[in-house]
Amino acid sequence: MSALDPGPLPETPLAEWRSARRGELIRAREAMDPDVLMATRLAIDRHLERAFPDLRRGAIAFCWPYRNEYDARHLLAQARQGGAVTLMPVVVGKARPLIFRAWKPGDALARGTLGIPYPAAGDDCVPDTVLLPVVGFDGGGYRLGYGGGFFDRTLEALQARGIRPRVIGVGHELARLDTIHPQAHDRPLDYMVTERGVYARREGRFEFVG
Repeated sequence: MSALDPGPLPETPLAEWRSARRGELIRAREAMDPDVLMATRLAIDRHLERAFPDLRRGAIAFCWPYRNEYDARHLLAQARQGGAVTLMPVVVGKARPLIFRAWKPGDALARGTLGIPYPAAGDDCVPDTVLLPVVGFDGGGYRLGYGGGFFDRTLEALQARGIRPRVIGVGHELARLDTIHPQAHDRPLDYMVTERGVYARREGRFEFVG
């Protein structure tokens, strides 16, 4: 059985099934106690610093935290002190790839349709690493997002240009699913980091590496 054929599809249409799982996982995340949420964020910070010391160099894309997602801003403040450049995604149109603009505290922000901030101005930059929040993830390394397909489309467009950033999913262990029933357009993560530790994708499956 291949990574793109993880078993029978759910009886309900896939989009409906994913929407239901998405809602369940977001509600569970939003219900987390603030102290647990903080402890989870600190644990993810530690795992990222330990497993990926090169985050203090290069260009790192991250997303402004939304609805109790992992908040990378604390970790990346330290990374910038080591010389890293931090980037944020910008939606430029429906069904179009995202672009990335450099951002640091003090730079002007605008707000998108969901109220999520993004850099108001700047050149299109290319990340070396993407810290990509997940709504859910599965053992094959596939991510359940918000349903817009922006990151899958963006990674495909970068690959067409010969660019292959390292993609590290970040999120809570409670977001793990048996499968998201990945389709041909779904792009797998290279790694996934939760409060438990680091998963690496090897031979089409996630392996827990501590």
